[in-house]
Formats: sequence, C-alpha cells, structure tokens
Amino acid sequence: MNKALWESAEKQKAAKHKLDWQRRMSDNVAYALLTYTGLQIFVTMGALKNGSGSILPYFALIVLVAAIIPGCRMFEKRWESLTDSQAANPEFRDRFRRDQVILWLCAIGLPLALTGLFLAVAAVL
Repeated sequence: MNKALWESAEKQKAAKHKLDWQRRMSDNVAYALLTYTGLQIFVTMGALKNGSGSILPYFALIVLVAAIIPGCRMFEKRWESLTDSQAANPEFRDRFRRDQVILWLCAIGLPLALTGLFLAVAAVL
C-alpha cells in the first residue's frame, strides 16, 4: 500500500513538472501584466506628484492599458494554438525564450518609455 501511494505521488510530481509551453507562456503573461500594472501605477503616480496637474499622465495610463492587453493576448494566442505534442516539445525552447524576453521587455519598458515621453511633451507645453 505504501509503495502504491509513493508511486502515485511520484506520478503526480512528474505530471506537475511536465514541459508545457502553453501553460508557461500563460503564466508569464499573467506575471508580466501584474508587474506592468504595478510599475505603471508607481511611475504614473510619481509623474502626477511631480507634475503640474497636467492630464497627460492620465492619458498615458489609458494608452498603456489599451496597448498592453492586446499585445499580451497576442503572445498567449500564439502558444495556445499548439497541439499537446507540440506543447511538450523541447525544440520550442528558443522560440519560447524569444517571446518571453520580448514580453518582459515590453512589460517593463513600455510604462517607463511612454510615461517619460508624455512627461517630456508636458515639459515642452
């Protein structure tokens, strides 16, 4: 009985650690959106505190929210279309890493770049 329970637990562990590019990209998208949102709130609030009451930081927030969701969905859709055998294929590692790097660069860089751009425009006006 003990052996059967141990083998069952081992099978469950193996199933949890099975290679699944779909799930991994979905997890990355979720974490990137959380990171993006937190960073965007932090950057925008900093801009609002230091700004002269301009509406541009609010506009930046709306633009960024509207831009990031379809972009993240694009990454997720690309990986959702894989078959089960493709989702477990280690040959997709390079493509996954490329998409992962692009996703995280956008999630971190987009709030900083666009808020900086809108602050520069506000300074000129």
